[in-house]
Order: sequence, then structure tokens, then C-alpha cells
Amino acid sequence: MPRQNRPNILLITTDQHRGDCLGIEGHPVAQTPNLDWLARTGTRFRRGYSECPSCIPARRVLMSGQAPAVNGMVGMTAVEWDPPYTLAGELSRAGYQTQLIGKLHFMPYRKRYGFDHMELADGSRKASGPVPQPNDYVDWLVANTGMATVDPAIAHGVSANGWVGRPSHLPEHLTHTSWCASKALEFLQRRDPEAPFFLNLSFIDPHPPLTPPPVYYERYINQDLPGPVVGDWAPAFDGPEKGIDIDDWRISLDEVSMKQARAGYYGLINHVDDQVGRVVDALRRRGLLDDTVILFTADHGEMLGDHNMYRKTFPYEGSARVPFFVRPAAGMDCPAEVVSQAPVGLQDVLPTLLDAAGIEIPHQVTGRSLVPLMRGDPDVPWRDVLHGEHTAQYRAAEGMHFLTDGHSKYVWYSQTGREHLFNLDEDPYELHDLSLDGDGSLIEPWRERLAGELKDRPEGFVQDGRLVVGRPHDKLLPHYRTGAV
Repeated sequence: MPRQNRPNILLITTDQHRGDCLGIEGHPVAQTPNLDWLARTGTRFRRGYSECPSCIPARRVLMSGQAPAVNGMVGMTAVEWDPPYTLAGELSRAGYQTQLIGKLHFMPYRKRYGFDHMELADGSRKASGPVPQPNDYVDWLVANTGMATVDPAIAHGVSANGWVGRPSHLPEHLTHTSWCASKALEFLQRRDPEAPFFLNLSFIDPHPPLTPPPVYYERYINQDLPGPVVGDWAPAFDGPEKGIDIDDWRISLDEVSMKQARAGYYGLINHVDDQVGRVVDALRRRGLLDDTVILFTADHGEMLGDHNMYRKTFPYEGSARVPFFVRPAAGMDCPAEVVSQAPVGLQDVLPTLLDAAGIEIPHQVTGRSLVPLMRGDPDVPWRDVLHGEHTAQYRAAEGMHFLTDGHSKYVWYSQTGREHLFNLDEDPYELHDLSLDGDGSLIEPWRERLAGELKDRPEGFVQDGRLVVGRPHDKLLPHYRTGAV
């Protein structure tokens, strides 16, 4: 496809954003009118999942279009990455002007990974280490406010991984989320008008700290908020009432603390939505909206107290399911208001966007383009199941694998053999574990499916066609350690 005929591409990503926290998903309180409109004008994938639900491995899946075991990282760790291609790199080679604004979260820090330019801020504080790393948001905040405090954006003192909810000490226009949107508007003003653009607008919200601007916190703390759900399979909470510390992975908060956490979380999502509205309005005013493919998703979700759990890395819907929708550009022959139940993952982002741009998809990609599903092709073959996994994390669950076909979900913990089977159609909050009913005819086919998925893995998860408990489940696969990736 000639360069001048390629659509612009806007990839919007949030961090730690649950798949059910959109108004269009029927959430009882979350206000997301701008995101709802984008989802309604394209295809919404209700069964979008993060194949490795924590920050760095999920982002590697998205940028490579490869399943976790193929790109080599199946758990949360920080190592240098030198992939043969990336989403941004392929678009840049095809003539796109590529820009990152916000969070990237790869090493080496500030390596561009195919982006022509980056406004990089992986968080609201400067990266730690022997040599302090610049954070473009924090540097901007200091330069524009004169705030001399170390890490002024987190001077509220709330943990970046905890459950404490309260209003931010910063006014709305000084937050990381507002900065991202403002930088996006600057990019749209200054971009090359003769080249298509790829803009990755990457918010860190609603990742903790759960400290939205006061107007958003007050909006939700003054409402009746839904509480957490706890399944009949969830272990009884046997620790201190509020966990061992504020960064713990298992909690049982009192009603007031839980409401404050949720008010903060929903407020952050609402803040992101309003700032997305600024960017969409700028595209519309510049006559670019109909020529732009917009894909929205998140790296993973947030348990938010469900099943007495918090944070991510878990196989359950709160952690693993993410918002996922695509608004096509004009001329792609895709209808609006389409809702798909097909199981899709972050590995499908790269092939979808390259396909939309008419660019050849690298042969190493394991994901698949969603464009045929968006066009409503009734004959398009799709995967039977999507596989996800994550190694054990400090104070979190054991290493796990999950499979879903969009209607059911099977979970297997690699170190203990613990299993779950959920009917997502009838039990979307995973309140009842069908594996506890004692009907082996239900769960055995899922064991066989997972064994088929893992049969060639170097860890030895499968022997003689059966799943094997206790095999190594490290964050990096052996072939990655030897440099073969």
C-alpha cells in the first residue's frame, strides 16, 4: 500500500485496567463516555486477555505480537531485550512517523524500539539505579511548577503498588494522565503532514497509587460503590485484616478502606477517559479522525479485592481480562457496533495494526489480525482457545496457566496442580468453580487441551500426554537465557 494511502494509527494503552471497568460493559458506576463511544463505533472484543498479566511481559507480547513463551518472558522481571522487530519498528520502516508518549517499560531504558521519538515516563517518579534516569514527565513537572521536592508527583506518599485511596495533591492539569494527552496534542500539531503517524499514547493510570485529582475522587467516594466478589473456591483470608503490608497481594479490607480504594481506582479511569476525549476531539477538529485506526487496550487488569486478592499476575477475570476494542479507519469496510466473543490477546495487536496498514506481518508473529473479525467475515477461522500464563510472584499465587475459549476458562497451577473451571457465560465473576463438582467429564478435556498447548515446552510440563506438577516455571525460558531468541 502506498505510504500516502495508509491510515494513521493511534494505539491507546492503560495500565492495570480491568476489562469490566467501562460504561459500555455495564459497570454500575464507572463513567467512560469517550471510551464507550470509541468502542461503539468499531468492534469491541469482550474476551480480550493479557497472556502474561503483569507490566513488562505483557508489553513484550504487545510489541512483538508473540505469545509469552515465544518472546521468552513468562513472568515479571527486568532484563535487556533486543527483538528482531517491534510494532513501532515495522511501522517506521513502512514510512510511518512513530511516537511514544508515556509508559514503555523496557530495558535498556530509553532504547527506542522503533519509535522515532519518545516522551518517556514509565511512572510518576524518576527511575532508580546507580545513575538517575530522566523521566520526561517529572522533568516537565519540575520545570513548569518549580516544585523542588524529590519525586514531586508522588509527594502524597501513597504506595505505587498499594490499596490506599485518596485524592491527589496535584491539580488535574499536572497529572501524568493530563501530561500524556497534552503531549499528544502537541504531536498532532507538529507532525509531518505528508507521512502517516503511529502514536502510542500510553497512560500509567489506573495503576496505583490510587490518587486521582480531587474532583474524580469526590465523584466516586460519594456514591454507593460495588464491593469485591469472593468465589466459593477462594481460600479464607487468614492474615491480618489489611494484609501484611500495603503492597500485599492478598487483602481483606474493611468496608471504608475498600470504598476509598475503589473510589481512587474508578476516579483514575474517569480521568483517563476525559483526557482521551481531548485527543479524540483534536483528531476530529484536524480532520484526522476518520483516517485513523484507534485501538484501545491495557497491559493487564487489577483484582481490586476480588476473591481476597489484589494487584495482578492472577488468571482470574479481574487480573487477566482487559478492555479491547478497535475503531476502524474509513475505507476498511468494517461495520460499527460489533461485539465479539472471540478470545483475543495482546499478541493480536501487532498483526491487526500492520494488516490495517497493508504491511506484511513478520513470520515470527503468533498473534493474528482481527481485521477479518471486524469485517464480520463468517468464514474466518479463529483460535479454539487462548493460552495465558505467569510464573510465581512474591507473595502472589503459584505459577499458573489458563485457557479460555471465550465461554469457559480452565486454570492449572504448575507447582501444586490446583485447578479451576469456570463457565464465563453464566458466571462472569467466577464465583463457582466447576472443578469442585466432581464431574471429571467436564475438566478432563481441558487438561488435554492444555497438555497439547504445552507439550513442546522445554520445562517438561507434559509427559506421556499428561500435565506434570512441579516442573520449573521460571520467568525466562531456557532458550532466552542462552540468547537464542
